[in-house]
Amino acid sequence: QVQLVESGGGSVQTGGSLRLSCAASGYTLSGSCMGWFRQAPGKEREGVAALDSDGTTNYKNSVKGRFTISQDNAKNTLYLQMNSLKPEDTAMYYCAARDCYSGSPLPGYWGQGTQVTVSS
Repeated sequence: QVQLVESGGGSVQTGGSLRLSCAASGYTLSGSCMGWFRQAPGKEREGVAALDSDGTTNYKNSVKGRFTISQDNAKNTLYLQMNSLKPEDTAMYYCAARDCYSGSPLPGYWGQGTQVTVSS
């Protein structure tokens, strides 16, 4: 059974930092394509950062230079380091496994989410 469990969310002020973690079980992150997504109230879910199986990373334009996606294969854990946080980063953040060809998240391969709230 695949489980992705996010942690590390919280409330910070503008300019603060958080590091999100996504611990995987029943699924090996090494060689997989993974991503972080977020959804704010009343808005559609959006991709924030992606990590391909070859180590290539991609970011939503608004987080480039501030967010870093990484992975520790020994711990089977995905991370999202978020610096210089802004109020518009406030959302529920989810990790998900992605289809390496289409880039789309795989159905059922989602975590439960962790809330990030940035106050001005």
